[in-house]
Amino acid sequence: MTWRNLRWHVGAAVLEPGRGGISRVARMTIRTLIEESVDVRLSTLLDQDAHEIGGQRSWTAKGSRLAYAARCHRAGLACDLALYDAVGVARAHPRLPVLNKSYGVWIHGVEVWDSLSADRERALRGADFVLVNSQFTLDRFNMLYPPLKNAHVVCLATEEDTAPPQARFDGPPTALLIGRSDKHNFRKGHKEVIESWAAVTAAVPGARLLLAGGGDGLDLLRETAAASSARGSIEVLGFVPEDDLPALWARAHVFVQPSWKEGFGLVYIEAMRHGLPVIASIHDAGREVNDDGVTGYNVDLSCPKSLADRLICLLRSPDAAQSMGAAGQERWRQQFRFSAFKKRLAGTLDAVMH
Repeated sequence: MTWRNLRWHVGAAVLEPGRGGISRVARMTIRTLIEESVDVRLSTLLDQDAHEIGGQRSWTAKGSRLAYAARCHRAGLACDLALYDAVGVARAHPRLPVLNKSYGVWIHGVEVWDSLSADRERALRGADFVLVNSQFTLDRFNMLYPPLKNAHVVCLATEEDTAPPQARFDGPPTALLIGRSDKHNFRKGHKEVIESWAAVTAAVPGARLLLAGGGDGLDLLRETAAASSARGSIEVLGFVPEDDLPALWARAHVFVQPSWKEGFGLVYIEAMRHGLPVIASIHDAGREVNDDGVTGYNVDLSCPKSLADRLICLLRSPDAAQSMGAAGQERWRQQFRFSAFKKRLAGTLDAVMH
């Protein structure tokens, strides 16, 4: 009997679109199982409404941890194995011998790097297999904690298999950053991009910087932008709904998010899907996703001038930006669309569940 013939329970925090990268991974994982004809039951902890994926409707605890744990215990009776989208929800996996079926768990980055409580580590170490979003995430974890011996890297993808038309590269030269602003830590590179922007506008008159994304640090981000001598060319947009993102992508000439702690960076491959060049950093998984010098640039944030120089290079030369954007779109087509993820995940499960 193979994994395709078993009854699966998939537990997730959230499946609602627009709720972040982990929910995207959960949806893609579920879709892969369903398209491989797996009998799967879906449970979420935080969704307020049920969601349907591939004809399968989810059950939700609506925020009740007790109800979610009870659901996982019932699934232990009805299903052969479980898969959780993160270590937080994996803590609800039943421990009673009669219910404690095999299970797997995804890890994504900061949720296991920054603070791994005893119960989260127990849930992680107890898993029969661990799916990891990048080699960088796994390497960093293994530097911080005793190495995982049952981990398998499965690089991510977009949920789409088709691309929109490539960016037009007309209108004002525009750089776009889409990322959450955290009050205590602008780890997405907001601060560095804003600090470089005066040099960019001096070299590229009329250049615009768009900063999109919510977070508890949004007021601080607005203050940081307002303190820049180039503040007139910076727009802090805040949270942008999913339905409004296509228009935002269409305004951009380059996507810039030189992060410090990106476990993968789904937004990079979304930029590639739209045919935009990407500026990431050398400090995290962005360097795995973005091919330096081909699909964009990976900058060293300890050298602020390099970020400004790369922005100037791409915003001053639409032909260079378009060429790198086209290379990025081809890289996405080959490696980072849903069908590629489905093949990678299915191949990993074949190896794990042989």
